[in-house]
Amino acid sequence: MAKKTTDPASGLFTTLGVDVGGTGMKGGIVQLGEGPKTGRLVGERFRVPTPQPARPEAVAGVLSQIVDELDARPDAPSRSLPVGIDFPAVIHQGICLTATNMDPSWIGTEVDELFSEALKRPVSTVNDADAAGLAEVRYGAGAGVQGTVLVITLGTGIGAGLFRDGELVPNLELGTIELDGAVAETRASAAAREREGLDWPAYAERLQRYFSYVERIFYPDLIIVGGGISKRPDDYLPLLDLRAPIVPAALKNNAGIVGAALWATDALAGTATRQALLGTARKAADRAMAKQSVDGSDSGKDTGQAVRKAAKKAVKKAT
Repeated sequence: MAKKTTDPASGLFTTLGVDVGGTGMKGGIVQLGEGPKTGRLVGERFRVPTPQPARPEAVAGVLSQIVDELDARPDAPSRSLPVGIDFPAVIHQGICLTATNMDPSWIGTEVDELFSEALKRPVSTVNDADAAGLAEVRYGAGAGVQGTVLVITLGTGIGAGLFRDGELVPNLELGTIELDGAVAETRASAAAREREGLDWPAYAERLQRYFSYVERIFYPDLIIVGGGISKRPDDYLPLLDLRAPIVPAALKNNAGIVGAALWATDALAGTATRQALLGTARKAADRAMAKQSVDGSDSGKDTGQAVRKAAKKAVKKAT
């Protein structure tokens, strides 16, 4: 039985997203589209520990295991659709350029090609912080916000996603800037707080210096804080004094999975999913008009006009 991946009437469709981290890899079926039921996972996410050492072939093998599990679910999308993968490194044109928290063997690896071969389907890979930012700007705390939005993820390191009127400026490495004479993520990441045993007021002082410096560079209209630490915003956000509003991420730990799915859908192969939706509407219009030409009925004419109107609306929405 064929997988049902789209609902042309509602504009909803599902695809796969996978979040690759230094300690864990997790994936899920993601429902995309517009409206309150979109930008969310369908069913539970599936998590597997990241292999150690996390070399390319080993990670690709675990990725295949995750996707096989998701493919076996009743709600799984068609295997012809691309899989979105977020990765903790600078990804430029499908090639990994850094490996701060991963095995050095990743540098220079053609990740899209590696993962596509492992999964036997199209893959599009994006920086993990960029993926989380995409999800937050489209479906979370930054939805509908115009101007400059800065999404900072505080975890093992510090990730950053910069958006201008919803458009991503990729691979912004704000964890590598200087703070207190050291690399910022060694001083202000969530891992640094735990490693040094800082209480929340002491940690907030470091975040204040970090965010004040970043704010003077970009002058954002909104700052969104993500990562695991976004679950406890009341412990540190009220202690910060910034010009821009600063809020916790809405999608929390699912942001990377949702953002990876968005990246694959938006960026790969000329937005194939949108084209599929348009094709469905156009075929329906053709069938209705064929019926009209055969029986000459007013109902056929009315149906044809209605479906053509729907197709026209779909074209306008997707282009």
